[in-house]
Amino acid sequence: MRQIEKLLPGYNCGECGLKSCREFAAALVDIDGIARCPVLQQEKFKSRSEQIAELLATAETKDEEIIGVLDGLNADFALAPLAGEPSCREDLYPFDRTVAFKPGDVFRYRPLGCPITHFAKVLKYQHCIATVHLIGPVHLLSGSPVPEDIGICMVAGFEGIVSRGRMPEVGETVRFLPEHCMMQKVHSGVVVHSEGKRLRIEGIDLKVW
Repeated sequence: MRQIEKLLPGYNCGECGLKSCREFAAALVDIDGIARCPVLQQEKFKSRSEQIAELLATAETKDEEIIGVLDGLNADFALAPLAGEPSCREDLYPFDRTVAFKPGDVFRYRPLGCPITHFAKVLKYQHCIATVHLIGPVHLLSGSPVPEDIGICMVAGFEGIVSRGRMPEVGETVRFLPEHCMMQKVHSGVVVHSEGKRLRIEGIDLKVW
């Protein structure tokens, strides 16, 4: 509703039969309802009307129930990888301060609070943060040596695409389900950037209150 409200003219003229644009946004449930606002029919508001129609067209996914398999908790949305990538991007802060990486390095680690060993491939390493893709134990298929175990890492951020569920606001604390999570466990964090359906989430926590 907040996204639609921001796109409305904000005149609170009452021509739609409601007292305010906020009430109109709350009552708007389908594309046909846009016609109730005569101001939105004006040419200068055409792009806003189209954006509202797009939000309403995907409304059925906003109400979809997304539940973690391990914990049974409800998530606001599922987070999928960026186009052409094998997993969501994760930013890791290794507790072992002696390690250093370069793009292409592969290592194993355990995220703080998670019982599962992860395998990662480095995309970049800056300011003591490794941005990685999760790749799984591919050494078992290739016969290559077991990747170095760097111990426990704090997951500082996730980046990916909202594939199911509602689009959150920047600054909102959310529950989300990373599609690549082996345990299908709901995570929580704060949305710090939004661009279309692409999100960056920081302050990651496996404890969902």
